[in-house]
Amino acid sequence: MPLGPDDITGNLTRILARIEVARKAAVRPAPSTRLIAVTKTHDEAAIRPALAAGHRCYGESKVQEALRKWPCLKAEFPDIELHMIGPLQTNKVREAVGLFDVIHSVDRTKLAHALRAECDKSGRNPAVFVQVNIGEEPQKAGVAPREAAALIAEVRALGLNLVGLMCVPPVDEAPAPHFALLKKLADEAGLAGLSMGMSDDFETAIRFGATHIRVGTAIFGERDYGERD
Repeated sequence: MPLGPDDITGNLTRILARIEVARKAAVRPAPSTRLIAVTKTHDEAAIRPALAAGHRCYGESKVQEALRKWPCLKAEFPDIELHMIGPLQTNKVREAVGLFDVIHSVDRTKLAHALRAECDKSGRNPAVFVQVNIGEEPQKAGVAPREAAALIAEVRALGLNLVGLMCVPPVDEAPAPHFALLKKLADEAGLAGLSMGMSDDFETAIRFGATHIRVGTAIFGERDYGERD
C-alpha cells in the first residue's frame, strides 16, 4: 500500500535527523553529507510531498523512467538536483546528460568516452562518480578496486567533471570494510566525493566519510518488487 503524504514527509524528516546524529557521532565526517532521495518506481504523487517539504536532491536508476517523471518537475522546481544512480548504457548517454545533474555510475572507458562526446555536443557538464564494484560481485556493475586507479586516470584525462567514487556493498556482508576501502581508494586518487550508504547502512557510511547517501525505501516505502536502497 503506497504511503500517504504525511508518512513520506515524516520519514524524510526522520532520515535527515538521523543523518545529523550520525555526523555528530562520527570522528571525521565529510564536510557535508547530501541525502539523495531515491524515487525509482515511485510516481509524482509520492515525490511531491518531499518537494513540498523543501527537499531538492533526488535519484533515479533508469533513464526512461526518469524521463517520464522529471522534466516537468524540474521545470516547476528549477533547483532540483537529479542524480543518475543506476547502470548507464552508452545508447542512453544523450538523454542522461540532458536530464541528470550528477551521474554516479561511470564504470568503463567506453562509457567515459561517450559521456565526453555528449558533453561536448550538448554543452552540459554533469558531475560524475566512478562506480567501484567494491565486493567484486559478478552480477554488479562497477570497476574492480584494483582497476579503479586506471579508470580514474582515464576519466580525468578526458576532462570529465569527476568528483568522487560510488559503491554498493554486498548485501550479505558487513558494509564497514567496503566503505573503508572506497574511502582509501578515493584518498589515494585525491577525490573528496564518496557516494555510499543506503537505507540500511547509511549511518555506517557517514562514519566513513560519505558525502552522498542514497535512501529510497526508508522515505517512500517498499517497492512492489521488494528492492531496498
